Amino acid sequence: MPYQQAVEELKIKFKNMRKEYKCRNEYSPIEFVTGRVKEVSSILEKVKKFNIPMDKIEYELEDIAGIRIMCQFVDDITKVVNIIRKRKDLSIVYEKDYITNAKESGYRSYHIIIRYPVNLSIGCKEIIAEIQIRTLGMNFWATAEHSLNYKYKQHIPSNIKTKLKQAADTAYQLDELMMQIKDEIKDAQRLFGVKSNIVSNINESLVSLISLGKVKESSNYQLQLTTLIEIGDINQLNSLLLSIQRDIDKYKK
Repeated sequence: MPYQQAVEELKIKFKNMRKEYKCRNEYSPIEFVTGRVKEVSSILEKVKKFNIPMDKIEYELEDIAGIRIMCQFVDDITKVVNIIRKRKDLSIVYEKDYITNAKESGYRSYHIIIRYPVNLSIGCKEIIAEIQIRTLGMNFWATAEHSLNYKYKQHIPSNIKTKLKQAADTAYQLDELMMQIKDEIKDAQRLFGVKSNIVSNINESLVSLISLGKVKESSNYQLQLTTLIEIGDINQLNSLLLSIQRDIDKYKK
């Protein structure tokens, strides 16, 4: 129960962090967040593999509770790591950088082992949890590797291992190439966000027109909106919004 609560709380906190960036119209280094608590069968499997005494599980098994933070770009990972380092609601036990020092398999990710206090009805319990920060490309590769390890019971055939390593290197090369056009991508995403907000405001204004009994006027504006969504720019959408709002003010009077 404490691990499940920790995962839910941490997911909410990091998701809200992303929302904060969006509310300030700023780029968020957090793309999305997932979390899970290890199944009992997986815990016992790992305990057996590493010879962990049963009474030491909560101290020596660091990933019973796991949070995964996905980023668009490699340098976003550093930003997220620095954000976590500054937080006062958790303490860092240690960090593992598998991006600068990739595993032999090709695995890349940044791991932070933390202590996190969970407030239960019987009091506060501090648990150990793992936060993984990686790009979308790294996550795609790691998910595939995990599935293959499950299938082959940690003994992946050498020919598949070779291809996996090549795929990991290719994925990282893609991450590095995306870094070179990062500013263009961020600018495009910002423009898309601005356009979406204007369209949303226009739709709300059209509802207001209908509530004033101006159904025909609203329909005409809706046709213009449909055209501008396809071929218009932000200035044209803004102009349409102002026209609708002027009509609303006129009809209200």
